[in-house]
Amino acid sequence: MTNPATLGIHQTAIGQWGDDSYQVDTALRAQVKGAGRRLQCEAWVTDCLSYSNLRGSQHIPKEFMLVPVLLSGGVGSRLWPVSRAARPKQFLPLGGEGSMLQETQRRLAGLECAPTVVVCNAEHRFMVAEQLRDECDQSATIILEPAGRNTAPAIALAALHVHRTAPEALLLVLPADHHITDPRTFRDTVAVAQAHAAAGKLMTFGVVPSRPETGYGYVRCGEALGEGIFDLAQFVEKPDAATAEQYVAAGQYLWNSGMFLFRADRYLAELARHQPDMLAACEAAMSAGEEDLDFIRPNADAFLGSPADSIDYAVMEHTEQGGVASLSCGWSDVGAWPALWEIGKPDDLGNVSEGDVLLQDARDNYIRSESRLVAAVGVDNLVVVETPDAVMVGARDQVQQIKQIVEALSRAERPEATVHQRVYRPWGSYESLVVGEQFQVKRLTVTPGQTLSLQLHHHRAEHWVVVSGQAEIIRGEEQLTLGPDESTYIPIGMKHRLANRSDRPLEVIEVQSGSYLGEDDIVRFDDVYGREETPT
Repeated sequence: MTNPATLGIHQTAIGQWGDDSYQVDTALRAQVKGAGRRLQCEAWVTDCLSYSNLRGSQHIPKEFMLVPVLLSGGVGSRLWPVSRAARPKQFLPLGGEGSMLQETQRRLAGLECAPTVVVCNAEHRFMVAEQLRDECDQSATIILEPAGRNTAPAIALAALHVHRTAPEALLLVLPADHHITDPRTFRDTVAVAQAHAAAGKLMTFGVVPSRPETGYGYVRCGEALGEGIFDLAQFVEKPDAATAEQYVAAGQYLWNSGMFLFRADRYLAELARHQPDMLAACEAAMSAGEEDLDFIRPNADAFLGSPADSIDYAVMEHTEQGGVASLSCGWSDVGAWPALWEIGKPDDLGNVSEGDVLLQDARDNYIRSESRLVAAVGVDNLVVVETPDAVMVGARDQVQQIKQIVEALSRAERPEATVHQRVYRPWGSYESLVVGEQFQVKRLTVTPGQTLSLQLHHHRAEHWVVVSGQAEIIRGEEQLTLGPDESTYIPIGMKHRLANRSDRPLEVIEVQSGSYLGEDDIVRFDDVYGREETPT
């Protein structure tokens, strides 16, 4: 990556928003070097912000000035055991045919958009790339957040990236883990809000409440600016039940959806006013960042200097340019299992079931099976979720507390807290079938065209048996091609590599034996995915 020069500050006379000048005063670059250093905001005249030494000179065409920014950093622990840190809810098909990330991208169809920008953590980068590969006509830009700092810094990274070539581009900020049943109305509302965002408003989307809800924050609408468009009067924390009823009755309060629309330059200007340390850290992180394959990797040391805060607290509660677009599109943040019951298709007794489920005299339950038959008799208002390695049972009105179970599993260092029995890698996935004393049996699935790293293990040997497909294997100095029912043995300490050069999935049974079988017993010599020695 051609490192952009550190952002500077340039004072200029500005009349109208549309006539803003975006320049860098090189003499002032030192003022913003280093994470956490305060910008000298008194020298900043609003919207005088830009990179110098831009990577490329192409501007986003006017017809493509809407840039989707998908935030994919959540864990979704309240949807355990299906959602776990290694593969959280945005990568799972919950409420749609595709994953929640894919469904978020799909609902943009019909809007004229620039290529999508995704902000995610490094561990999920290949899942993001794989899931969006078939959804985007153009390649998405994937920015790897070095650490979780909440939504305001994450959006700042995307805004700085877009600002380099299109300062006035509109950022449509969308969490990647929401569910919307009426995407057409969603798109229509975005189209209406665009004009206000282009004029300088920082728009949020407020969902028309269908009930008094204590699990959501609210926004209070101010003066009407047009049909369904209002000034932003106030952000309100999650209320108690009585207050929520008052909000719904008043008609001025909407659910806070966590979706936003604003110009890149306007967001950065508001950060300069209200969160200069955050902006300085993000600037430094992007300036010292690198390209890693197809990913943008901001500098970690610089980014860690940023305060952690949501966009609500950091910007929207302070700005004088906030606006609200009223939205009624069947929205849900799918924050916990009851949300899947609410958006599901119930049977005559109010049960919503997924997978192999058999019910008898049961009412108003959500029951999900991932790997085996689940039968329920004479139970009401339960959530039952089965996965190959865990079963969760809870009262439907109590399962918000599942996060405490995940925390307990983490304290006990149980793998069920973070990883599934099936573990995904950039090349495909593996599943542990049998684990015993000094041996383990795995099933490897290698995606067409993918290859594992050239590696060795100090403590285990491996025996590979091809079940289906064709395996290209490096074994020491040998190169082998194996088909179904053929096998090879990899002794301890021998360099080896497995690849699938065909257009069909490759299935391999791997039998490991040795004194230590941990995933950290790996030394990589070459890896097409740019991974370090520890597996990611």
